[in-house]
Amino acid sequence: MFPGSWLLYAAKLTGDKGRVIGLDLKPVKIQAASNIEVITGDIFAVDAGSLGSDFNVVLSDMAPATTGHKAVDAARSAGLCEAALAIAQNVLLPGGSFVCKIFQGPDFNKFIDSVRASFDKQKIFKPRSSRKTSKEIFIIGLGLKK
Repeated sequence: MFPGSWLLYAAKLTGDKGRVIGLDLKPVKIQAASNIEVITGDIFAVDAGSLGSDFNVVLSDMAPATTGHKAVDAARSAGLCEAALAIAQNVLLPGGSFVCKIFQGPDFNKFIDSVRASFDKQKIFKPRSSRKTSKEIFIIGLGLKK
């Protein structure tokens, strides 16, 4: 996929009356629908308060630039996920949902516990299209507790 593909998919699901905000380190060069706003920047520099607090879903498909060292890559992935979760906790409406890609590693269970503390239900999902050797997995939080 390419930068912005999840934005297009989310905008299609959201419809014309919904609002979709995307964040990417690199400029997203897609023809965006009118309900899409694209922010070029770093997740660690985002002011969650400036985004609003009326979102139903936060979706994170972020991945770190990989080094080839699985422990380092997993730790960087966990850091991105923690940042995405912090934004979700600030912008989601009560009952909202969170989907986040993470590389499995030593911080995986700690992150699951953080999602468990914030959401009524949690699910772990590994797409069939993912290679069996891939450490990528999705964590889903349903029903944000407020």
